[in-house]
Amino acid sequence: MNSTFTKVLRFILALGLLAYGINKFVGFMPIPELPESGSSFMSSLRATGYVIPILGILEIIIGLLLLFNKSVPFALLLLAPISTNIILFLIFLDLPGIGVALVLAFLNIMLIYKHWTVYRPLF
Repeated sequence: MNSTFTKVLRFILALGLLAYGINKFVGFMPIPELPESGSSFMSSLRATGYVIPILGILEIIIGLLLLFNKSVPFALLLLAPISTNIILFLIFLDLPGIGVALVLAFLNIMLIYKHWTVYRPLF
């Protein structure tokens, strides 16, 4: 569970989550242009006033948990529905932008696989 490979995957995923989570508050990375349907959906999420900030907070918390190797299986479990929704959003509303999301999902799946013994009792 704590091989060098797993540590590198965890570290990359943590840094990515921290960057995207902090970006939701600071806005240091440009937001790519979305097709009209994707733009409408994101505008609706922003209009609620809570979805994007909560998502940013969750990404920061999960990133910190992964970075400091605390409650990693729990953090990965929290990240699973987030990465699933990101993938689905991009499949249905912005397919050309799916690259980074696939990397996020791949890292999440690989780390869940590496910690599978912890999840086994759930099944």
